[in-house]
Amino acid sequence: MLRLSLFICLFSITWANAMAVLVAKEPIMFEEKLNPAKLKLINVSSIKKKCIPLTLAQLQNNEYRTTHYINRNSIICQKDVTTYKDESVLFNFGSIQIEKKGKIIYENDQFIRIKKADGTVEKIYKDGRLKWICFLS
Repeated sequence: MLRLSLFICLFSITWANAMAVLVAKEPIMFEEKLNPAKLKLINVSSIKKKCIPLTLAQLQNNEYRTTHYINRNSIICQKDVTTYKDESVLFNFGSIQIEKKGKIIYENDQFIRIKKADGTVEKIYKDGRLKWICFLS
């Protein structure tokens, strides 16, 4: 009887110190938009010192994108995600419009350079030609 009451007491103390954190149900790829369907809320007794867990309220208020690959059953920290910004460039070639994901890093009269999310740079000439520049920064 004493053992049972001691076990219940220790279990309740451990459960009282638990905190609710978001954990990945399945692996989440690099630069993937964070989907609440891929996350679950669990209680843990301790987390790493450097990890400030992402809260459910933050997830509901903003859209996030991962900064690196996240393994299954890993706690989602604030350093693992950034706020999602839809960056795209719209080209208008008369009757044809083309939308490219990325941001403009250089533009002149002849061409435009776009840096994509994966780090590659694409050079698009204003007459419609296309050239890839494969350096990562």
